[in-house]
Amino acid sequence: MTLVRGRSVKEVAEFVQARVLGDETVQLTGIASVQSAGPGDLIFVDDEKNFLSALESRAAAVIAGEFATGKPSSKPLLLASQPRLAFARAAQLLCPEPEQKPGIHPSAIVHPAARLASNVTIEERVVIGEGATIGEGTRISAGSVIGAKVIIGRNCDLYSNVTIYPGVRLGDRVIVHSGAVLGSDGFGYVRDPATGRYEKFPQIGRLEIEDDVEIGANSTIDRGALDVTRIARGTKIDNLVHIGHNCLIGEDVVIAAQTGLSGSAVLERGVVVAGQVGIADHVRVEAGAILGAQCGVPSKKVIRGKGMVFWGTPARPIQQYLKELAVLARLAKKK
Repeated sequence: MTLVRGRSVKEVAEFVQARVLGDETVQLTGIASVQSAGPGDLIFVDDEKNFLSALESRAAAVIAGEFATGKPSSKPLLLASQPRLAFARAAQLLCPEPEQKPGIHPSAIVHPAARLASNVTIEERVVIGEGATIGEGTRISAGSVIGAKVIIGRNCDLYSNVTIYPGVRLGDRVIVHSGAVLGSDGFGYVRDPATGRYEKFPQIGRLEIEDDVEIGANSTIDRGALDVTRIARGTKIDNLVHIGHNCLIGEDVVIAAQTGLSGSAVLERGVVVAGQVGIADHVRVEAGAILGAQCGVPSKKVIRGKGMVFWGTPARPIQQYLKELAVLARLAKKK
């Protein structure tokens, strides 16, 4: 993306709190990778071994770590302790979201009892149910369905074909990508031993999603059975993730694609879950633990260890897991 009006290196540096070495007046009009950069682009490099490649690129300026201090450069350098983070913040300045024109598309169906702020954007074929509340600056894209008594906060962005069941609450600045389903019934049944048939357990709880959460495409989050499913502030959920009923997800949790959480699982603050992880019911993952890709956590297990990586099925500390693999390899070699 290219800005019509550029930003100076000085402006960008002040925005991301970086220190400038070189010409502060150079104009920046976009961001790019080292490989694809052109004139006017800002790039970043977060390790010294790639610094020369960055300087040889066509970019106008480079965000780099303190390792670049004192090194000769033909380009202005923006020095930051966390170059990748500074680059992400610079993107907010150099690549802002296109301005949306508030209004309700003629094809949208909005219940008369719904309450919409004056500057919301409701696109084609959106359906908004009775008693729903949509906050200021929120955009709901084409084909989405918002159920009765749903509450959506300010400056949220719902992409096309999102479905939100009745009674769900979204905080401010929530992003929901296409195809996500929020607030559907949990997978709860009771078996009648006399007949062997399953009868549905009541699914009458709530789903509450707090501020600054992002939910990926085609992800599904069930409401609570009798109580609440809650996604706390700042959590980021990738595409194709399923979160079952009564789960409690803490602040700033990251969950990668194709992960599944069974009912009543708890992920505490700062947990990181890699792709294709399976988490059974009533599991508790304590603050800051890291679950590696494709690991499995059996029912009612507690995972604890801030900053520790767990791997395998059942999940255990990665050092233990690697030792076990080494033993198996030696046994196989002996045979």
